[in-house]
Amino acid sequence: MILSLLRRSLTALMLIATLSVAHAGTTAQTRHPIVLVHGFMGFNSVLGIPYWYKIPEALRKEGATVYIASVNPSQSTEYRGEELIRQMQQWAAKDGVQKFNLIGHSHGGPTVRYAAGVMPAMVASVTTVAGANFGSEVADQLESSMTPGALFEQTATGLAKLISYLNGTPSTSDVNLRAAVDSLSATGMAKFNARFPAGAPTTPCGSGPEIAAIDGHPIRWYSVSGTAVKTNGWDISDLLLDTFASKYFSEEHDGLVGRCASHWGKVLKDNYDWNHLDEINQVFGLVGRSAPSPLAFYVQHANRLKQVGL
Repeated sequence: MILSLLRRSLTALMLIATLSVAHAGTTAQTRHPIVLVHGFMGFNSVLGIPYWYKIPEALRKEGATVYIASVNPSQSTEYRGEELIRQMQQWAAKDGVQKFNLIGHSHGGPTVRYAAGVMPAMVASVTTVAGANFGSEVADQLESSMTPGALFEQTATGLAKLISYLNGTPSTSDVNLRAAVDSLSATGMAKFNARFPAGAPTTPCGSGPEIAAIDGHPIRWYSVSGTAVKTNGWDISDLLLDTFASKYFSEEHDGLVGRCASHWGKVLKDNYDWNHLDEINQVFGLVGRSAPSPLAFYVQHANRLKQVGL
C-alpha cells in the first residue's frame, strides 16, 4: 500500500514537472539578456512592490533572461548611467554575458542610452519606453520654479531618499533632486543628445535609424510611448497624473513625457492608450479596459529582438 502511494505521488510530481516544462515558452528567448532600468523616483522593489509589475515574470515565462537594474532614483543621467554600467559589468563577470538588451522607462531611457554611449561593446539594443529623450515639460516647469532649500525640494528629496533606502540602493546619500530635474529638462537633454546622438530622429517628431553604430559597434535603437492619462477609474495614479502634470504640456503626452519627446531610434508606436505608469503595468496592472496589455508588449518586443538575432 505504501509503495502504491509512493508510485502515485511520484507520477503526480512527474506530471506537474511535465506541465511546467510544457508551459515554458521560447517567444522571448533572446540571445542576449534583457536589462530593465527604472525611471525617476523609481526602484527595483519597495516593500515587496516591484517597479516593473509582473513584467520580468512574463518575459522569463517565455524564455528570457532578465536582469533588473537598481540605480539612484533622483540623480543625473550620467550618475545613473555609471551605476548601470557597474551592474552590467558585475553581471557579465558573474554569468559570462557579452552583451545586453537594455530597456529603460522614463529617465531610464536616457540612462540606458548613456550606458550604450560609454560601453557600446556591451550593448546589443536600446529601447526607451516613454523615455524623456528630448526632456519633459514637467521637468522644465520644476526647473524654473524650484527654489533651493524650499519645502517642495526638501519634501521631494526626502521622498527620493526614502525610496532609495527601502530599495537598498547603495547611493542613497547621493540623492540630488536638482541634478535629476536638470537632466530631464529640455535644456539638459539637448546637451545630452549632442554628446550621445546615436539613434536620434532625422526629422522633428520623426523616427531615427533602427541601427546606428558607436565606435564601430552596431546597436539597434527603439522607442515606444503612450498618449493617455486617465485610463482606469480604479487607478488613483491616473487622477494624480491628470491633476498635477497634464497642465504643463503643449503636445500629446502620457502624463509626464510628451509624444514627440519620447522618440528615439525606430519608433515602434507613440500613441498607445497608456499613461506613464501603465507603460510599466502599474498600478498593480490597472490599465485601460480597451488598452493593449503591457505584458504582451514586452514579450512581443523581446520576440522582435530575438527575430533579429539579439
